[in-house]
Amino acid sequence: MRRLWLTLAQTVTVALAIFLLITLFRPDWIPARGRVITVKEASAPAIGTTLASTFRSAVEKAMPAVVNIYTSRDVRAQRPSFMDDPLFRRFFGDEFEAEPERATSLGSGVIISNEGYILTNNHVVESADQIAVVLSGGRTAPAQVVGTDPETDLAVLKADAQDISAITFADSDRIEIGDVVLAIGNPFGVGQTVTMGIVSATGRSGLGINTFENFIQTDAAINPGNSGGALIDAAGNLVGINTAIFSKTGGSQGIGFAIPANLAKQVMQQIIEQGAVVRGWIGVDVQDLNPELAAALRLDVDKGVLIAGVLRGGPADKAGIHPGDVLLTVNGQELTDTSGLLNSISKVPPGQTTSITLMRETQRLTVEVKVGRRPRLRTPR
Repeated sequence: MRRLWLTLAQTVTVALAIFLLITLFRPDWIPARGRVITVKEASAPAIGTTLASTFRSAVEKAMPAVVNIYTSRDVRAQRPSFMDDPLFRRFFGDEFEAEPERATSLGSGVIISNEGYILTNNHVVESADQIAVVLSGGRTAPAQVVGTDPETDLAVLKADAQDISAITFADSDRIEIGDVVLAIGNPFGVGQTVTMGIVSATGRSGLGINTFENFIQTDAAINPGNSGGALIDAAGNLVGINTAIFSKTGGSQGIGFAIPANLAKQVMQQIIEQGAVVRGWIGVDVQDLNPELAAALRLDVDKGVLIAGVLRGGPADKAGIHPGDVLLTVNGQELTDTSGLLNSISKVPPGQTTSITLMRETQRLTVEVKVGRRPRLRTPR
């Protein structure tokens, strides 16, 4: 019996020794214990994947058509007021005249044709003496102003460059609130940058930014330097030209504005084909009519456009429109505010007659107005 226990003890001892040796030198022979966890690993996304997961293809399509714009101009430094004194100038002349300083600024632009035409904001190139554009890949090319339209804050440039890529225009009238948009530009001069957001509103007007306003509002980050850059849809097509932001800090606060692509295209085509934008005009000073104003003036209507003044000898004056009249329709289209009147009249070719319905005291009248050409807005250089 004792011999049996001795044999068993020796067997157990040898087995334990073998187990320890295996554990020490070949641990991979021992089967793992516990649950096996399976982890899902994402594969690399391919070009053409769903728009919900990536906008890479849209950016790759549009980004080569967005350029950085650098401008410079001479600016005279302010001098002390005593230097303008006639006695001072009599003795010293212009000896102490300050040398002009060179001011530079930056912005963005969008290539709209393979011929080198570029669409940007008027305020980006206004008063510039020299303009240079930085193309995709870092190439630099000189550019000249073809024409500007300060009333929509748009300008067309022509760059001397070859092998360039033009943007594809979308129908901006079809864009709706909630659509995803991407802003491409050169904010703060850091280089070409893409930001994402949605369309927050359409048809924004009455902001006092431009004479003709019909902005797309977006929360895609737009900062100084983005002006003139592209606002594109999820397919990489141009829906707007980034123009302005509402901000108390100077940076993006989620309220940016872009000029719709359809309006930009109309302005661009007129500038290239005619050298300027031609709009209709009737020569009136107007203001919005609201119920309070209508009650104060004892008018029988509470909406429309009130005529505050009429230019003597202008189209409206010749047609018999008087101060105090309330314009109700233009060619059958109902007017609700001054912006609607401006847009309706501007679309009528100069020399063509348009029908306007108005209210004069308690009498409704219809007059025929021969539309004139809107005077060009002059901007200081």
